[in-house]
Amino acid sequence: MTSLSPANAKRLRLAFEQCREMEGTLAEQLTAYAAAGREIFPAYSEAVDRLLARICENGGGENAPRPGEILPTFMLPDENGRLVSLTSLLAQGPVAVMFFRGHWCPYCRLNVRAVIAAQDRIKAFGAQTIAIMPETQEFTGKFKTDSGAPFPVLTDLDNGYALSLNLAIWLGGEIQQLLSYQDLANFHGNDGWVLPIPATFVVGQDGVVKARFVDPDFRRRMEIEDLLAALQSAARKT
Repeated sequence: MTSLSPANAKRLRLAFEQCREMEGTLAEQLTAYAAAGREIFPAYSEAVDRLLARICENGGGENAPRPGEILPTFMLPDENGRLVSLTSLLAQGPVAVMFFRGHWCPYCRLNVRAVIAAQDRIKAFGAQTIAIMPETQEFTGKFKTDSGAPFPVLTDLDNGYALSLNLAIWLGGEIQQLLSYQDLANFHGNDGWVLPIPATFVVGQDGVVKARFVDPDFRRRMEIEDLLAALQSAARKT
């Protein structure tokens, strides 16, 4: 099995920087980076394709809360250890609850950058954003600092909340070996190699899911204009 060489790691970093700075939609940036990754590190892209086939065969993410259903509440620590509840967030307006894989994930970094760029429009609706990751506060804090996110980044230790939403997936041995250059055991505080399916739930003040994006393929995320439209609609119904 081919591991990521230092030279190719550098190529991936450069590709990420180029995609981050390119003009276009989030989907276009993600697609461009995925194409670069498939060229530079094909073994990983092919392993991801096999993982996704397994997840989809098992209905990964299909049973996560759907529009019209209540999103189960949470109380999770932010990057400073302060407990944040969904109930307290919804008291202020609609919320976009977003699951990210980790601070190390380039797709998550592209995703959060696009969400940050839309924060003025999100706040104009009286809405807000919350990020949830399976990493310890050291690394959620790094994600927040590196990205400049103006919203809390919560720790879902051992993917407990993600599991309750049917979003947690085991990566499997093949992916573990290919991602061995990432210290996920340290990031997570465990060696389970479990990640959440990246997902976004737009929740109205009544706690009901108004829109969702759930895709086992972490290379795809909710488009920003769709997120904004859902939050605006949720705000109007408040």
